[in-house]
Amino acid sequence: MKDFKYYTPTFVRFGKGTENETGELLKRFGAHSVLVIYGSDRVVESGLIGEILDQMDELGIAHAELGGVVPNPRLSKVREGISIGKEKNADFVLAVGGGSVIDTAKAVGYGLPDDGDVWDFYKKIRKPVTAVPVGCVLTLSATGSVMSDSSVISNLETGEKLGLNSDLCRPAFAVMNPQLTMSVGPYQTASGSTDIMMHTMERYFNREGNLGLTDMIAKGVVKTIMENTPKVLEDPDDYDARAEIMWAEALSHNGLTGCGGDGGDWACHKIQHELSAMYDVAHGAGLAAIWGTWARYVYREIPDRFYKFAVDIMDVEPSEDREAVILEGIRRTEEFFRSIGMPVSIRELGPDPDEEALNALADNCSRSVGGSIGSARKLFRDDFYNIYKQAL
Repeated sequence: MKDFKYYTPTFVRFGKGTENETGELLKRFGAHSVLVIYGSDRVVESGLIGEILDQMDELGIAHAELGGVVPNPRLSKVREGISIGKEKNADFVLAVGGGSVIDTAKAVGYGLPDDGDVWDFYKKIRKPVTAVPVGCVLTLSATGSVMSDSSVISNLETGEKLGLNSDLCRPAFAVMNPQLTMSVGPYQTASGSTDIMMHTMERYFNREGNLGLTDMIAKGVVKTIMENTPKVLEDPDDYDARAEIMWAEALSHNGLTGCGGDGGDWACHKIQHELSAMYDVAHGAGLAAIWGTWARYVYREIPDRFYKFAVDIMDVEPSEDREAVILEGIRRTEEFFRSIGMPVSIRELGPDPDEEALNALADNCSRSVGGSIGSARKLFRDDFYNIYKQAL
């Protein structure tokens, strides 16, 4: 077990109708001029955006709006938000949506008080030293951005998808009403659930091993997703199942499931980011397509963790044939992904990269991670190529 720091400052308001408290929360956290960022027209047509704007009007809080955020959020939209926010003297950014909207809001939050290019922060050319605070009203359970220190942005001009981690961007508050996720379609729901699982599993597979309590929490998060995702796919209006998934999302990526570990592996996320950058695929689905190949590629490096995962989380019967147990645990994980409609190969995901594309993916991944990444096993450029190739 390693020493650790745990910092989660987000005020959470969870439950039915909590979006009606958004205006009061903005006032509580000192907002005077708010840039409201959202994605699809779903939140407009449902009346959610209008309700929130009415609350701000009643409280005398100025506001401007920016819609059209898409999955794998774009740097161009971030820059548009920064421009609008500076023009309106925004002192708070409110995200109404899922992870892509929240990540965009965080990036705008970094850029508003800065005179340079916000992309410098994601390229690690500069470090942000301040940010305009961000709040969120969650409408999709997936990325965990609702309480995390992370945001990921895609630059279509350069073909890069890069992340930035800083406590400056942890949301000041999060409004979490599971009812707001009931209109999310089955593919997005399943992709989001996969992402929640993977945020926990990335931290689980490390060389240090986590605290026993952390492992139990991680087990609870993964099993909660596996139990409740089929329920909401069968009945999208199952409030209790939606609530379980939504809370699991928050806990999966706010640092809790990594306490005592070495920070986690994160190779799958980086490998998948390049698939998203090149092919614009859903993040969770891309993770499902990659994970089994990655697991079979690295499990011999940390067999004890994979054995524990198989027995404790995937309910494989213990055996002296430890490798058989490990491989069965990997198989059962892929079986679950398939059962909720997720792909377990790149071709099932949609893309069919040729040799040139496979090499480009490997080159891009190597460049984006600074040469290597991984805790279970340190992976380099040729490893990335092999995983892409084997995952086809």
